[in-house]
Amino acid sequence: MEEHLTETFAHRHIGPRENHAQRMLNTLGFSSLDELMDTAVPHNIRQGAPLNLPAPLSEPNALAELRRLARKNTVKKQLIGQGFYNTHMPAVIRRNVFENPGWYTAYTPYQPEISQGRLEALLNYQTMVADLTGFDLANASMLDEASAAAEAVLLMNRANRKNKDGKIVLDSNIFPQNIAVILGRTKALGIETEVADLRAGLPEGKITGVVLQQPGNDGGIGHHASIIAEAKEAGAMVTVIADLLALALITPPGEQGADIAVGNTQRFGVPLSFGGPHAAYMATSQKLVRSLPGRIVGVSTDDAGRPAYRLTLQTREQHIRREKATSNICTAQALLAVLVGFYGVYHGPEGLTAIAQRVHSHTARLAQALSSAGFELARDEFFDTLIISVDDADATMSAALEAGYNLRRFSDTQVGLSFDETTEASDVEAIAKLFDAKLDTAEANALPADLLRTSPFMTHEIFNSIRSESQMMRYTTRLANRDLTLDRTMIPLGSCTMKLNAAAEMEPITWPEFANIHPFVPEDQAAGWLELIAQLEGWLAEITGYAAVSVQPNAGSQGEYAGLLAIRHYLEAQGEHERKICLIPASAHGTNAASAKLAGLDIKVINSAPDGSIDVDHLDDLLAEHGEQVAAIMVTYPSTAGIYEAKIADVCGKVHDAGGQVYVDGANLNALVGIAQPGKFGGDVSHLNLHKTFAIPHGGGGPGVGPVCVAEHLVPFLPTEARHDDDGAAGTPVAATLYGSAGVLPITWAYIAMMGADGLTNATKNAVLSANYIAKRLGEHYPILFAGNNGLVAHECIVDLRPVTEKTGVTAEDVAKRLIDFGFHAPTMAFPVPGTLMVEPTESEDLAEIERFIEAMVTIREEIAEIEEGRVELESSVLRRSPHTAAAVVDTTWDRPYTVEQAAFPVASLRVDKYFPPVGRIDNAAGDRNIFCSCPPIEAFEN
Repeated sequence: MEEHLTETFAHRHIGPRENHAQRMLNTLGFSSLDELMDTAVPHNIRQGAPLNLPAPLSEPNALAELRRLARKNTVKKQLIGQGFYNTHMPAVIRRNVFENPGWYTAYTPYQPEISQGRLEALLNYQTMVADLTGFDLANASMLDEASAAAEAVLLMNRANRKNKDGKIVLDSNIFPQNIAVILGRTKALGIETEVADLRAGLPEGKITGVVLQQPGNDGGIGHHASIIAEAKEAGAMVTVIADLLALALITPPGEQGADIAVGNTQRFGVPLSFGGPHAAYMATSQKLVRSLPGRIVGVSTDDAGRPAYRLTLQTREQHIRREKATSNICTAQALLAVLVGFYGVYHGPEGLTAIAQRVHSHTARLAQALSSAGFELARDEFFDTLIISVDDADATMSAALEAGYNLRRFSDTQVGLSFDETTEASDVEAIAKLFDAKLDTAEANALPADLLRTSPFMTHEIFNSIRSESQMMRYTTRLANRDLTLDRTMIPLGSCTMKLNAAAEMEPITWPEFANIHPFVPEDQAAGWLELIAQLEGWLAEITGYAAVSVQPNAGSQGEYAGLLAIRHYLEAQGEHERKICLIPASAHGTNAASAKLAGLDIKVINSAPDGSIDVDHLDDLLAEHGEQVAAIMVTYPSTAGIYEAKIADVCGKVHDAGGQVYVDGANLNALVGIAQPGKFGGDVSHLNLHKTFAIPHGGGGPGVGPVCVAEHLVPFLPTEARHDDDGAAGTPVAATLYGSAGVLPITWAYIAMMGADGLTNATKNAVLSANYIAKRLGEHYPILFAGNNGLVAHECIVDLRPVTEKTGVTAEDVAKRLIDFGFHAPTMAFPVPGTLMVEPTESEDLAEIERFIEAMVTIREEIAEIEEGRVELESSVLRRSPHTAAAVVDTTWDRPYTVEQAAFPVASLRVDKYFPPVGRIDNAAGDRNIFCSCPPIEAFEN
């Protein structure tokens, strides 16, 4: 039996061996996993039959099936443009970053001492974007260009106090997907929005904000300075959606007088991947830093005075601000931003300028030839895009396709093409031949002289010192070695499910047949993608018990937003416009409240009962008072307290009886798969986090995918394709492309295909087993805050440090920082209860790693006892002075009242494998007082 098991992927994915699992069960007093689950999970929500999924595939067979799907895609030279372009990812970056688990398994850098590598990489990204756009600072990062533009509109709407009640004006020359997503966002919030041709000047009326695109949808490089000045004179703020590569040659938005720049960074070395994931950016001036959505990396110092990176203004993050949030961004596109930052480091300003000049030169040469051949071009001044008048657009498109090129169908009598980094002289010749045009040998230029960039950019040494592959390889490795990620250690984060991201799942995403497909290709060219996505959506519907699924939302927060919009649109279609209240438990994930606010809903908070569950009596009171206005309740199941609430079906029933809808947040689905289905025990809609339950890596805070799953009556209100036209669709697009971050979907497809129904169910059981084993073992040393049936938790447990803090002053943060000395990432701090640590081991961790974590926590409890007993002063203790760097422990002036051995090697195993953080404890308060969000000069480190 054991020999057979070793042949399955599930056996490789699930950590505890059968004998180890039995040992853990014995400790808990159960004879089997089934007995544990029967006790922990309420019987009235258990699914009646096993999941109906295909038989599990072996790794070789899964990869063979993915090869079959990949071969069904047709790879052409992509000249479609419209915000998506072919590019070259340098092999040294692909091999050492994109395909390196030291980079893709990292968690969001909330513990900055063990995140210095990725924080530096993100700071490089911020600095590069700020320099190119001509602004003071940029964030790191946004989800995609369309949603970033929508976020900029909301930023202008709240920051412009002079014209606060005015309208938003969108230039009609913006990419249609950007217009569609912006209109969806402003409609939900009741913000008046007008689309107008701004070449004729601003429309009449009071204007809060204006959005322009550079280059525009027709490829033109507009002279925006005059319209920006006109907008400023009228009291409006201005956002420019700007192409970063073009900004190497043309005057940046910050120098043209704009307030905000947003855009996509995809063409800086990131594959097309059928639409994503791609890091978008937002850049602005220092005065808007506290209103900027997304994460911002800043610089502070550690306890030895060394420069140290951290997320600045962390308390302004949207999930922390809850119903006061101004955005619902939680997951960003951190891994993609890291890749883009390294691309900038590798090429430097000269390299980026050379690429931009080559792209433009190719375009200008072709334009010159087309004009000489009698073709009319939409614009005379452009960067990389031409819109060409033809007799028959379809015939021209077909001829181009025959020659191996995808063009863009702009209208019945116009086609478009966009050149990019991968365009060669031979491609220009082939396209010219297609139009019977003759190329001139001379260089050509179509950039207006008064728009040429004159300011330097990317002047920091990091962008001007690394050019050889050896240097780049060592730089990426040096930064990776500063971080503590899943390839080194268990990351026991409650609520975040940091499980194995298997190599076989990751491998296909770089295959050209998946990576080089433009999101707007003809359907027949994406047949493999469409089959894979249809299968995956079907599997996710089966797993969750819903009627249909959309994978468009490119983060969990966007899945929440899409689901709430579906509910709102459904209710409006039923004539129930008065239903505008969303009930949210006090313990809920913070993005729940933020998403509800963005969907135009009012929030009423449901109290928590002493056991962490929903206070049903308070729910009854709220329904009695507001029942006719209730649109939905948002509940997380298992609850954010880490328990299977016994009354969940009753809660769902009460809200349905009041006429509301039930939103079941799928963040904790890792404790439900194969055991219970939200769509069957009362949910009308759920979002899933593929970067949690379904094995897509976090990558330092993204990519994420947040599919939205709905019951039959909500199917017509799922997200639609982002098009700026009125096609009668009931749904609202939440991302630029129909399938969002499609590029990482093969990971989840492979995970489900290789696990199969039994493997997925056993993963759930083992996740619950591991969490309960840790709760039982640590419960002998720390209070465990909440428990459900028979004293059991779900897939995570909350260690309550408040009694320790009250007695000794030792805080949850002290324990988190001390865990670094043991080589562990801290559990989730202060959520859902301040002063606690929430632990989730996942099913992927074997018993030895779990025991190593328990040993660390027990040893820390013994160190706390020394303070309790008065033998050690808190401020000079090993806990308060942690974490300990290598520099600290080799310092000959060591004067701490504990030994170097206790500081660095508190348990024997650390003498063999030891991680030293690159910096000591970071001064967060100083970093927030002195906001510095770009690469510090090299002298800062030398001193």
